[in-house]
Amino acid sequence: MATNQYILVKTICVEYQIEPTFLDELHGIGLIEITTIENDQFLHQDKLTDLEKIIRLHNELHVNIEGIDVAFNLLQKVDRLQNELRALKNRLYFYENQ
Repeated sequence: MATNQYILVKTICVEYQIEPTFLDELHGIGLIEITTIENDQFLHQDKLTDLEKIIRLHNELHVNIEGIDVAFNLLQKVDRLQNELRALKNRLYFYENQ
């Protein structure tokens, strides 16, 4: 497993000024996946944008962990539906222009 694709949780906590317990709570409800490598905890770099969204919900809107779970799951569902709509529009465009 290449550790250059992972960011140390301690580094994330310092950079974003959050407590490690906050990340533990997010991991506990399944919003983020923390990977342990050689007794250190890491977050995959591809999930950093999701974490930034979660931090903004928590800090700027003062949403609690349960509210973040609901809001984040709804945002993910909206993204999936938008992608599906885009794919269907592309298929329709393809068939209309034949």
